[in-house]
Amino acid sequence: MRPSGRDLNEMRPVSIETGITKHAEGSCLIRVGDTHVICTATVESRVPPFIKGSGLGWVTAEYGMLPRSTTSRMRREASAGKQGGRTVEIQRLIGRSLRAGVDRVALGERQISIDCDVIQADGGTRCASITGGWVALRLAVNKLMKAGEVISDPLVDPVAAVSCGIYAGQPVLDLDYPEDSEAGVDGNFVMTGSGRLIEVQMSAEGSTFSRAQMDDLMGLAEKGVAELAALQKAACDA
Repeated sequence: MRPSGRDLNEMRPVSIETGITKHAEGSCLIRVGDTHVICTATVESRVPPFIKGSGLGWVTAEYGMLPRSTTSRMRREASAGKQGGRTVEIQRLIGRSLRAGVDRVALGERQISIDCDVIQADGGTRCASITGGWVALRLAVNKLMKAGEVISDPLVDPVAAVSCGIYAGQPVLDLDYPEDSEAGVDGNFVMTGSGRLIEVQMSAEGSTFSRAQMDDLMGLAEKGVAELAALQKAACDA
């Protein structure tokens, strides 16, 4: 039995509310159970120096957790004077995941920055950030296309992510914090809406896993990402 009472292949309740900020070109609040993340997209008519003049666009991301997004107050990284290794790793993951679904030629020489701010954490914050980040990106691109600044749609496939793991000896979909903290195996699966893999992060957390168990987790991830992609589409079409 999972602590939440969910079935092994059952996601937490997911909702995506769009247009939550006034100034960003695209924004949403994604709730995956008790994990809540605000995602915003900012369009800029510049690109990093290493692709300037290439005609290619760029999508990048930043990630952060508010001090009371967790059970006890976290120190702001700004007050420490630098980002932690976990933060840097996650925001790089978000950026490269979203770029995998973008035709950078069609985007043109501009940058879209995705900011993911965790306001409440209960496991799976990086997965929620990728899923919500794509919605913010989609909304920003819609504005560019409506204004005629982009002619052909540069978003070739939705991008979403979900966690899966081995908890109490069973493969489970969408780990919350009580499961994540005790899972024998923990994995994050980033995929396109059409089921193509972008990135898989899997590690044993005290116990090893078999090829058959990995295949089980892949099957759960495919189910979860398909559900998330449908919710992304519904949120963007609303």
